[in-house]
Amino acid sequence: QVQLVESGGGLVQPGGSLRLSCAASGRTFNMGWFRQAPGKEREFVVAIRWLDDSTYYADSVKGRFTISRDNVKNTVYLQMNSLKSEDTAVYYCAADRLSKAFVSRFVKDYDYWGQGTQVTVSS
Repeated sequence: QVQLVESGGGLVQPGGSLRLSCAASGRTFNMGWFRQAPGKEREFVVAIRWLDDSTYYADSVKGRFTISRDNVKNTVYLQMNSLKSEDTAVYYCAADRLSKAFVSRFVKDYDYWGQGTQVTVSS
């Protein structure tokens, strides 16, 4: 069982930036970030494919968020710029245990999950 540990959340003003990290205890393949705001379902934010580091973004964060990974450290990062109040949520790191070429945007297709880190965007 692979453990995912997120860090980097916090309180930031609108227009500010945060960088989230997710460290995996073992080998993973496709990895992604999801988020869940109070009273809402968990939603896809971004994912990165293990095969070639191709990235896939939700329209709501395209151009503002950037995902990257360090395969040596088994860590994935989420750089979040130009943050808005609607970005406020608990952010979860997710990983796939299988080497799939297809990158899913659905919660059910990921096998490992972190505990979540709170991101609050407020003045």
